[in-house]
Amino acid sequence: MLKIIQVVTTFIMIIGIFSTGYVDAQNSSYKNNFDISNRSLVSSGRNDYFILEPGFQIVLEGSTGFLGMTDAKLVITVLDETKEVDGFITRVVEEREFKNDELYEVARNIFEIDNETGDVFYFGEEVDFYSDGEIVNHKGAWLAGINGAMPGLIMAGKPKVGLMYYQEVALGVAMDRAEIITLDEVLETSASTFTDRLKTKVRHSS
Repeated sequence: MLKIIQVVTTFIMIIGIFSTGYVDAQNSSYKNNFDISNRSLVSSGRNDYFILEPGFQIVLEGSTGFLGMTDAKLVITVLDETKEVDGFITRVVEEREFKNDELYEVARNIFEIDNETGDVFYFGEEVDFYSDGEIVNHKGAWLAGINGAMPGLIMAGKPKVGLMYYQEVALGVAMDRAEIITLDEVLETSASTFTDRLKTKVRHSS
């Protein structure tokens, strides 16, 4: 799910400038069409903020909840696996989420990266939610090219404060929008203090 990608980008070095082709910060609309057919898209690569290379993995652990604390663990792995989606050969990134050591969700997120600009595009996700070890639903699943869904921008190669864009373009399922707030956020953790972090405001909708 997208929430995982937002966390991951917090820990990757952020130093960026604006690239052309996006909605200007003065415009209140969010860009939802990225001229995908004219992009130089590939299934493996990286920019300063996003790693899309087979074998890369990150594990995040912590606690969440207000009334009762829940131990959470997220394991994100860029698989050595591709999938054809809407005519494109995309990369599969598996996300496994655990709550109190029980498997809660497995998502297969689908991405491609522009070899020229470094922009990373989100082509959809296949989702399995679990309860007591059994799959119970597939909420939030969508793929570009099905029911009018289109790829969204998950991470700009050269972001700028004020950049506004859709991360998911699947009407009735997922229409998340993002706006880059700052490129110099300071994040303090028990391990260290991180500076020059990218901070994004996300509006979730379907």
